[in-house]
Amino acid sequence: MKLSTRTAVYALLPAVAAGAALMTLGGPAQAAEICGQYDRATVGAYTVQNNLWNPAGAQCVSPTGSGFEVTKAEGQVPTNGAPKSYPSIFNGCHYTACSPGTKLPARISSISSAPSSVSYAYTADGVYNASYDIWLDPEPKTDGVSKVEIMIWANKVGPIQPIGSDTGTTVTMAGTTWQVWEGDNGQNKVISYVAPSAVDELGFDVKEFISHANSRGFGDSSWYLTSVQAGFEPWQGGAGLKVNSFSSEVNTG
Repeated sequence: MKLSTRTAVYALLPAVAAGAALMTLGGPAQAAEICGQYDRATVGAYTVQNNLWNPAGAQCVSPTGSGFEVTKAEGQVPTNGAPKSYPSIFNGCHYTACSPGTKLPARISSISSAPSSVSYAYTADGVYNASYDIWLDPEPKTDGVSKVEIMIWANKVGPIQPIGSDTGTTVTMAGTTWQVWEGDNGQNKVISYVAPSAVDELGFDVKEFISHANSRGFGDSSWYLTSVQAGFEPWQGGAGLKVNSFSSEVNTG
């Protein structure tokens, strides 16, 4: 999500406004497009967010019955800096918003399983990643920034890389062998798992990635899972990117 040279940028830029708008969608029909910088919309048990936190131009997303599409993505930012945004769908609590009926935050040691799936649709144009975010904190945090961010890069288009550095190690999970990167953006520690080529669909237990991150010093089982999110980080362009479908469950006890 971020390069090591982005530390100052991430420390200064707010990720979301306290007064972010919340829209509630009714019925199975596709919801109206949302274009406000921090607009959110409810899609079933999840929340879609525009999250244009480092704007270079207008951005809009259209929520669907099980995901969303980026319908407008103007402007570009340098590829050695922070991305423009993180349009995404999530289960849990992100800043001041919690998705409907979520079981998060939940202590990691209490979670027996956390099955999740995501299906992406990519575009040939632009510079972006497709990323699945897992957030951990030592407290049951429901606002602000959690202390550890686990990123799963399902795709990378253009001259971008995760924050920090390549550890020179790989790990096989969710049917893919991932390159492991580690770093710190000035607000939280980040461990990233980068696919060697584009992955369109993922189905996995979130605890698998959490356990591996814990084993490398990124939190431990006494910490809390605060949210899981799937979306895109565009540096240039991004219109047409889609999360076709997203699911996330958290089973405790």
